[in-house]
Amino acid sequence: MSIPLFKRRLALLTVLGLVLAGCDDANDQETDAPAPQVRVETVQPQALAISTELSGRILAPRTAEVRARVAGVVLKRVYREGSDVKQGDVLFLIDPAPFKADHDSARAALARAEATLYQARLQEQRYRQLVEENAVSRQEYDNARAAFLQGGAQVAEARAALERARLNLGYATVTAPISGRIGRALVTEGALVGQSEATEMAVIQQLDPIHADVTQSTRDLNALRRALHAGELQQVGPDQARATLIQDDGSAYPLPGKLLFSDISVDPSTNQITLRSEFPNPDLDLLPGSYVRVRLEQAVQPKGLSVPQRAILRDSAGVPKVLVVDDQQRIDERQVVLGSAQGDRWIVSEGLTPGERVVVEGLQHVKVGDQVQVDADKSAQPLVKHTGQ
Repeated sequence: MSIPLFKRRLALLTVLGLVLAGCDDANDQETDAPAPQVRVETVQPQALAISTELSGRILAPRTAEVRARVAGVVLKRVYREGSDVKQGDVLFLIDPAPFKADHDSARAALARAEATLYQARLQEQRYRQLVEENAVSRQEYDNARAAFLQGGAQVAEARAALERARLNLGYATVTAPISGRIGRALVTEGALVGQSEATEMAVIQQLDPIHADVTQSTRDLNALRRALHAGELQQVGPDQARATLIQDDGSAYPLPGKLLFSDISVDPSTNQITLRSEFPNPDLDLLPGSYVRVRLEQAVQPKGLSVPQRAILRDSAGVPKVLVVDDQQRIDERQVVLGSAQGDRWIVSEGLTPGERVVVEGLQHVKVGDQVQVDADKSAQPLVKHTGQ
């Protein structure tokens, strides 16, 4: 073998040895890589508020239609459209001239009837004495007595007519039947109102507090009642059933409300029942007719389990699952059944048992079967509490 060939083979063996040594070092480095670190939360049973989110509309507790109670021409609109009014505030003025004339005429008719009654009374008294002395016939006295009684009836009728005229004169000044916010005027100055019917002139609505009417299917309501009867859930007291209003932009209304009642009948066309909540509305942010969603606390699960929403994974079919760390510090998977959302958490109906450690951070770095290190110092604990207790 020539010396140059020997040197070339020696150099090739040296390079091959270095490559193999590098592979061994890489394998050693992979073997020595630390296990990924995850953050867990140990699920513990606790009392959880069971809530449901229902859709509905905002309604005014009281609505009054301002209508003309007498026929006449509108002289003036007194109020400012869109303003708050008090009960009894003047809203419109209807031409009072014909009603004042009727009132004066009725007062004169009453005076005439009273004068006639006075004369009939004197006549009846005079004839009473004369009939006792047999100076007049009994028939003449009876006629005087009847005229006196008829005069009394005419006075009563005239007084009623005067009172009616007084009321009509008062109705020419249209006032607010309730306190609240009044909308736009439905009639203008110069319009003839109340000619054939009580013309609607404006609408007043009470807006603070405000009502939210939502509907719930009888199927869901019956399922809730069965769970209550079975002891799986506990009833929330009438004064503890809190309501949270979700506005159309998805934000929560800052002031909490309360559940007032559920209707006593089911809508046969939808098979749903109406539930009414009440919310403070001091700034009048909630207006009648607005579409809203209301989250109602309807029951309490005494020993419920919940996990943070960020711990929930979903497979390609959308089935929810969580990753847990077992006793050997390895990742395992649990398929779960979710209940309602509670803030940033999900109530877990099935799939977890108390004491299991659910991965809440680091999920993207691990898979089933991986050995992991649990960051015990950063373990989170559930903070969900029943707000009604």
